[in-house]
Amino acid sequence: MDSTPFDELDLKILQALEVDGRLPFSRIAEAIGVSDQTVARRYRKLVASGGLRVVGLQDSQLLGLDNWMLRLRCTPEGAETIAAALARRPDTAWIGLTSGGTEVVCATLPRSRGDYDDLLLGKLPRTPHIVEIRALQMLHRFFGGPQGWLRKHGPLTADQRAALRPPPPTAEPALPTPDDAPLLAVLKRDGRATYPELQRATGTSESAVKRRLAQLLASGALYIDIEYDMLRVGFGMAAILWITAAPRHLDAVGRALADHAEIAYAAATAGPSNVVASVVVRDTADLYAYVSGRLGRLEGVEHVETAPFMRRVKQLTYRPPIR
Repeated sequence: MDSTPFDELDLKILQALEVDGRLPFSRIAEAIGVSDQTVARRYRKLVASGGLRVVGLQDSQLLGLDNWMLRLRCTPEGAETIAAALARRPDTAWIGLTSGGTEVVCATLPRSRGDYDDLLLGKLPRTPHIVEIRALQMLHRFFGGPQGWLRKHGPLTADQRAALRPPPPTAEPALPTPDDAPLLAVLKRDGRATYPELQRATGTSESAVKRRLAQLLASGALYIDIEYDMLRVGFGMAAILWITAAPRHLDAVGRALADHAEIAYAAATAGPSNVVASVVVRDTADLYAYVSGRLGRLEGVEHVETAPFMRRVKQLTYRPPIR
């Protein structure tokens, strides 16, 4: 991918898609004051060289499905192979190498209880080069998922964000059913799939597809997310924070983290530490300033383990490495 920093127009388009990933180019163009053709051209370039992907995801927390964060301590020669194998699974995301390349961190995106049994009790314990497996169940999400990180840094004004925000839903909310599997599968590959594409995948009428998609989005069980090359946004340093907070301060610490501009994801977990957070900053100096400053001053924070990402292997989608 290109390493040139995104300019302000790129960032406006990315933030607009974060507000509503299925927005027509005409709506984005009107809100930010450029032509439809300009938005379409920049969008194609962001997809081709900026790592942009728009995907439809199910909110597992809202659906009551268990999420887990995995910490896999590996022998140095095995970490990259294990991370790559996990990246190819459809039930994983946000995979990275930390701890000098000897630990793989991975979030799971569950589809069924069987997914966990297969991964946690079946494949991983028998995988060579894994020295230790820590599986931390996510208890409560403070920030992340449908809440986009770019809104903390993007250039759109409050009026522009309001103009892009989808209108209140007119459809009755509805949770996914097994019949929605073809629709959800297409949206997971391309969150901007057209209605004719969704119609062909589901075998229903275009009006039925529109109505069902509106119901799923209205429920919050389905949301449209984006991924992109964060380095080109100007943030070249990412780390995972394993935080231990006093139980009586746990909720307050999590809510405070959600408001910090540096935090891209934060959740309460079961396990040795009770909060996990993903921090994204410009460089090592900013990481130190955050850990020793805003985070260190939070009442109730008792211990912090900071593990910088050496490399991101997967965000939301899997892309085979370029040979």
